[in-house]
Amino acid sequence: MIWLLNLFYARVLGRWLPARWFGPAVPDTDSLSVASEPLHLEIVAHCWQYAHLLAYQLSSIIDHPPTRMRLTYTLFHCEEDVDTVALMRHVQARHALPGVTWNWQPLPRNELFRRAIGRNRSARASSADWLWFSDCDLIFHADCLDTLAERLHGRRSRLVYPDGEFVTELLPAEHPWLHPRLPDDLPLRIDTERFSANPIAKAKGAFQIVHGDVARAAGYCPDLAVYQRPTMHWRKTFEDTAFRNLIGSQGEPISIPGLYRIRHAAKGRYAKDSAITSLRTFARDPHRRPTRGDASRHPPR
Repeated sequence: MIWLLNLFYARVLGRWLPARWFGPAVPDTDSLSVASEPLHLEIVAHCWQYAHLLAYQLSSIIDHPPTRMRLTYTLFHCEEDVDTVALMRHVQARHALPGVTWNWQPLPRNELFRRAIGRNRSARASSADWLWFSDCDLIFHADCLDTLAERLHGRRSRLVYPDGEFVTELLPAEHPWLHPRLPDDLPLRIDTERFSANPIAKAKGAFQIVHGDVARAAGYCPDLAVYQRPTMHWRKTFEDTAFRNLIGSQGEPISIPGLYRIRHAAKGRYAKDSAITSLRTFARDPHRRPTRGDASRHPPR
């Protein structure tokens, strides 16, 4: 039944049936406010048993704090995830940054696992000019956030997304990058020569940067009950497509530097050596698929 709803919201909502039947009204593009300086961005991420990757994201903000924007960093997490909680407490105690607000948001596990719940709460409550619905494994390296501030200056768009990132090969579970000593090793640094360019073709998942007026008006699929229902298992974000249909935008690409991601086979939300992990590793094995983009292209150090 749920897969039918996913299909309906992806293929019918906003295309064959009006979006206003399924969610709040969205402001016209011309009525969207223009951010004053400094622009205020809110990054919204979720973390469950990903402290080893979240550490890279937090480190990138610590090492490269934005100077042309105010940043609110919102992280939804569960108190049961002791490694993530320890990491957050370390950052809160030792890394106060000018213009950066750490906003830790605990949720029960069954609410954390449905990311639309946290995203909806942030969307409705945020005072930011723009919100970036991200994943906790993105790395905002040098010039990433400051260039984003430039790209968003004076812009009236409902949704934008970065047109590219730099990624590693699919790292095995035993790779040393996936086993930092936390929090002792903070801030973590990456070797940018180990990453290759990867184009992004659409605003999906972790690459949705939404105008604040749109987020506050529309929320994140608030009236689609299936996406606001707590769950005992981590759910893929099928609601992302529904969200874009509801706000009437598939996103506009923008070019920003310094966006990195460590690709990894073993997900923290899946049991080690489980059938799901084995299947994912096979499906995502870089040696079993065509090379994306120009694998010889590397970013500068």
